[in-house]
Amino acid sequence: MRRFHEIASERLKLRPPGGMAGWATGLSLVLISCGSREDAASTAPPAARAESAAAATSSPARPLEIPAEMALIPGGRFVMGAGDGFSHEAPPHEVLLEPYFLDLHEVTNAQFAAFVQATGYRTEAERWGWSVVFSPDTDERERAAEAPWWAKVEGADWRHPSGPGSTIDGRESNPVVQVSWHDAEAYCRWAGKRLPTEAEWEFAARGGLEGSPYPWGDDLTPDGRWMANIWQGFFPGESDPKDGHAGLASVGSYSPNGYGLHDMAGNVWEWCADWYGPSYYATSPPKNPQGPPAGEEKVLRGGSFLCSAQYCIGYRVAHRNKATPDSGLDNVGFRCAVSAPQP
Repeated sequence: MRRFHEIASERLKLRPPGGMAGWATGLSLVLISCGSREDAASTAPPAARAESAAAATSSPARPLEIPAEMALIPGGRFVMGAGDGFSHEAPPHEVLLEPYFLDLHEVTNAQFAAFVQATGYRTEAERWGWSVVFSPDTDERERAAEAPWWAKVEGADWRHPSGPGSTIDGRESNPVVQVSWHDAEAYCRWAGKRLPTEAEWEFAARGGLEGSPYPWGDDLTPDGRWMANIWQGFFPGESDPKDGHAGLASVGSYSPNGYGLHDMAGNVWEWCADWYGPSYYATSPPKNPQGPPAGEEKVLRGGSFLCSAQYCIGYRVAHRNKATPDSGLDNVGFRCAVSAPQP
């Protein structure tokens, strides 16, 4: 089995000289770079902003009101990272977080469609006119040299995750995919929310457990039960979906963790707010870390339906991934956070 640090970056860097023609030669592993950022500042937030709902509860005499479809994450101290994983997960270090809210599940196609309808926003994949799709079949499409199961597909975007012949009709409760970090950030801003920091994401994923590798505990399949939408079978050509899903699953298809959060492992990778730094944990501040001040790639967390022990074990709570912020793919999505009012 390939060592995980050899595959952990999982993204395509598509900044070829002379334009898009040389996209496949820039492969690091899995994701796609779709283009430059469109300014989303003009997108208007909805009338009922989650931040306003949270701020209205600042009086200590009133119980804290939790925004719709979000969970209160209590904050506190925890040990972030892992000493028995890969180098960029170390060193394990204590972090203190203030309380915050986090979406119960990944942002869905229906939720993203409401954003697009309200604002007219066009994703980076839509502006490029193509994206990259998981396609292990052998054909004549342009493919990534180091990971030939990824193919460049004209017309692939959030409405057509696998290309023009695909649709999200009937899949409104699936997580939206083919969205870049910039797209995710624009949605969160419109909704009066933000992307979670990497520390917030990991604390929430642990669900109150200490030292467990998965959001539900120590065993990948407790009592033989699959707890997340990940790959079963020999990757990439043989899928044996014992967990009940050969591709994306509707949000909430699996039991929540201790904080009531669904799909903190598997289904889709999730964008975090932070820039990625391979050695950031060595100098990370002990309270509310925000990641490095600058960088080239943003953090991804949680793994996806394509992760397996043979190829990608991103469903571990300590696992870190990264991609350029203009990247998108058909196994990448996001969820939003809101800071809780302070007493």
